[in-house]
This record gives sequence, C-alpha cells and structure tokens, in this order.
Amino acid sequence: MTSVAASWLPLSPGERSVAIEVLLAGPLSRTELARRLDLSAGSLTRLTKPLIESGLLVEVPEAGGVMEVRQGRPSQPLDVVAESRSFIGYKITEDMVYGVVTTLRSEIVARYDRPLTAHGPAEVVALLGEMTDELTAAHPRIAGIGIGVGGLVEDRAVVGESPFLQWRDVPLAELVEVRTGLPVVVENDVAALVEAETWFGAGRGLDRFVVLTIGAGIGYGLVLGGKRVPYAEEDRGFGRHWIVDPNGPLTPDGARGSAVSLLTIPNIRYQVQAATGLDRTYEEILALAAAGEAMPARVIEEAARALGILVAQIGNFVLPQKILLAGEGVGLMDVAGASVADAIRAHRHPLAAPIDLETKVSDFHDWARGAAVLAIQVLVLGAADA
Repeated sequence: MTSVAASWLPLSPGERSVAIEVLLAGPLSRTELARRLDLSAGSLTRLTKPLIESGLLVEVPEAGGVMEVRQGRPSQPLDVVAESRSFIGYKITEDMVYGVVTTLRSEIVARYDRPLTAHGPAEVVALLGEMTDELTAAHPRIAGIGIGVGGLVEDRAVVGESPFLQWRDVPLAELVEVRTGLPVVVENDVAALVEAETWFGAGRGLDRFVVLTIGAGIGYGLVLGGKRVPYAEEDRGFGRHWIVDPNGPLTPDGARGSAVSLLTIPNIRYQVQAATGLDRTYEEILALAAAGEAMPARVIEEAARALGILVAQIGNFVLPQKILLAGEGVGLMDVAGASVADAIRAHRHPLAAPIDLETKVSDFHDWARGAAVLAIQVLVLGAADA
C-alpha cells in the first residue's frame, strides 16, 4: 500500500520552509511569503512550483475578490487544503488507546478509543491495526500515523523504554507500518504535545515557550527559537529528583518532597489514602479540598505550593514568554489557583515581570492530536528535525 503522503517527499530545505510557513500562517500572498522568508520572487516561484504540482499548496481566492498583481499577472494567495489529507494520532496509556483523526492543520475530525487489555507488543500492534482499519474505512485519505507513548523513544521509531508498558527496545513504528501499510512516527507523548502546541496552539509564534504537564507524572518541554529542545533524559523521571520541600511527603514514586511526590495524581491519592484509610479519586479529593475537609485540603495546598515553586523556578531560569500548564491534573488550579499564584510571587523577584501562565484543560485526545502533528511534521513535510 502506497501512502498518499509519499508524493510529497522529499522536500528540500527551501521547499519545507515555504510549506511550513503557508501551513502555519496561510493563506499568504506571494509577496508576503517572500518577505517572511527573505526570498526573491524568482526563488519563491522555483520553490512553490513543485509544491503546487504535488497538491500540497493551492491557489485560493483573495478575500474580497482582489488578486495580487505580480509582474503584470494576477496572482492568488497560496494556502494548504486542510481537508485534503487526514492523519491518525494515537495516545497509548496503561489501559486505553485514544485515537483521533485530524486535518492537515490538526483540527480533530474524529475520535475513536479502545480499551487496552494486554501490554505485549503483538497485542498492542494488533489493537492499533484494528483501530486503523476502522478509521481508514471512514477516512480514506489517511496520509500517516503518529503514536505518542510515555517513555523513552529513539529515532522517532523505537520505544527504548516504557515503564508502564514494560517495554524495552520495541520497534513500534516498523511493526505498525507492516500491519497497516501506512508510514508511522513514534514519539514521547510529552514531546508530541509540545510540538502540537508550538505549531498550532498556545506557543504558536513564540520564541521561548514552556509546557508543563501534571497528571500521572510530570512532563516538561522547552521551546527555544521556536523549536522544541530535545534532551537525553526525556520522560525518565522529570520531577522525581526536583526537590521542592525536603521535609515533604515520602511516597512510592519520587524522592521525599520532590515535585512528583507532591504533585502527581497517584501520589496525591496515596497521601490522602494513607492519612484517612479511604481510596479517593482525584476529582473527589479536589471537591473535598474545596469544601474545606482538612486532610484533602492540606494535600492540595501542598501540591499548589509545589506547582507555584516549579513555575517560578522555570520562569527565573528560562525567562519564557509563556508557560502552558496542561494535563489531567490541571483541575488543581480551579481549587487552589490562588495558592499557586502566591507561591509564584514568593519565589520571584518583586520587580520581575509577571509570568504568562496559561492553563489548558486537556484530555488524552489532545495528546493523541500531538502525535498526529508529529506525523504531519515528519511524514508530510519531511521535518525530521522539527
């Protein structure tokens, strides 16, 4: 089976720059596009011709019906046809696979989730294959698949280590490609979310941007110069050794008083259960804290203080234009946002500029969308170093 993305590859660096600029900011007139990329009219024509011929770029009517005139000839703006290709994104969790289908501009057009009952590579690949069969039947112009996994991913193809799946060195991209006949890119789930927010979300157009996720674990992504900064220890325990309070709680996961011990959902639940003997959901703990029940309120207050310290320290050292707080644990802000803000102020210089902290209530479909964006970047645009 030949991918519909194959006719778009490979792009030269110049063609890739043009395609990305139009994808993110289009429709754009040729004059504006040339200005943004510092290209001559002739160079722009040379670079856009193969992109138009391949169907990646199209000419569209100018708003108001007025066309740009170039060298005596009318010219229409360039844009991508967002619906011309679709992409599948998967987020694999311990007990579910969350799937989405997106357009070329990452708008989600379908969601499809299935329970994950076994963690063996063969079983996971079989489930991904079944889901892909269902999605491609309903969306026949699928150009590729992106998969987000919590763990260490190598070369956007091999799951080097995934604790919750108990995997080591699993060539997931190759296995899913063989099963589905579609090109596949695999990435750490936080990295994929960061890429999506950088291209199409809260970090769009920003030079320095940070994503901080709280949920089952803590995730961190840094964008400098508009590009995500990869790092060797990605998802090997960010926050487990970031000590926020050396006298803080000792939990099963993370050093005493670490960000993970104080902030993650499993450890918040553990603290409440250890103190009360009752196994509460995260949502129940937040509600009890909001109602003023002593032990849940204390645990949530400590978590809020830990989050404020984390945000302040990131702001002090990275100087980001914005920090996006995302993940399943952001409900903490609704209950204890004032305490977070107090902790941020307490750990910043009094004259420091306020931190632009944006909170995004996200679910696992947002993580799956991030994986789909990786597929757009790598499979369509050839942006292997995006």
